[in-house]
Amino acid sequence: MTGGRARLVTLEAVPADRVPAVLSIAGSDSGGGAGIQADLKAFARCGVHGMTAITAITAQNTVEVRAVEPVSPEAIVAQVRAVAEDIGVDAVKVGMLGDVATIGAVARALGDLGPGTPVVVDPVMVAESGARLLQADAQAALVDRILPLATVATPNLPEARALAGPRAADSPEELARAVHALGPANVVVTGGHRDEATDLFYDGERFTAIPGERHPDGAAHGSGCTHSSALAAHLALGLSPLDAARAAKAIASEAVRDGLRDVGRGAGPVDALGVRARTGDRGAAASRR
Repeated sequence: MTGGRARLVTLEAVPADRVPAVLSIAGSDSGGGAGIQADLKAFARCGVHGMTAITAITAQNTVEVRAVEPVSPEAIVAQVRAVAEDIGVDAVKVGMLGDVATIGAVARALGDLGPGTPVVVDPVMVAESGARLLQADAQAALVDRILPLATVATPNLPEARALAGPRAADSPEELARAVHALGPANVVVTGGHRDEATDLFYDGERFTAIPGERHPDGAAHGSGCTHSSALAAHLALGLSPLDAARAAKAIASEAVRDGLRDVGRGAGPVDALGVRARTGDRGAAASRR
């Protein structure tokens, strides 16, 4: 499970009598909007069992990231091995990695998994609040050690520009080509930072647009985490990378549409589990008493 296009594999559905188990290797968001908290909600929304290997503890809310405390490399590897040996891992989502030591630990842990395990890499660099979550010297390690292991990489437009480098053309197609050249088997350049909310999927041969609605009245904190986690979940469910990307786009878009704008003073969190709808149902029931 090293180098090249290690994640260009034939995906098979988990047997119908077993719930797929999907692992998030990512940071914790104390505000509950992004990171592993968003990932677990997305996994539940997709009907898979969610597991976590926490890479960093963040002290953050909807306005700012106040502190970041990396988890030791040994603890990261131990978390992955613990769940893999007992529960098994049908797919992986990789999110916030933070620094070089963390990236090395994650690469080592992924190497312990089966060679057919799908991996979705969300190259988290900057938080919704603007705080940098990937140290500058860690980007090269991310490119060298993690991206070549990805079945699908899911950068947004700014992340794709950062990965592609200053010489890359700025069109989504050329950015997708440039990121694909770094090693992932497939790339989705997500459309949240574009005028049109269209994701662009590239498998090394053809481009496929995945259109979606823009929801300016929604809330988007955690939308990238939700998208990449939903994509990993659908790979575990046996969908092709393209079909998984389409399903993830729909789920993330709905979560933004239903986002909780009144939670916190900043960018509100997405709502992947229909919390708003249940709040409305509770209010309606109370009014009938």
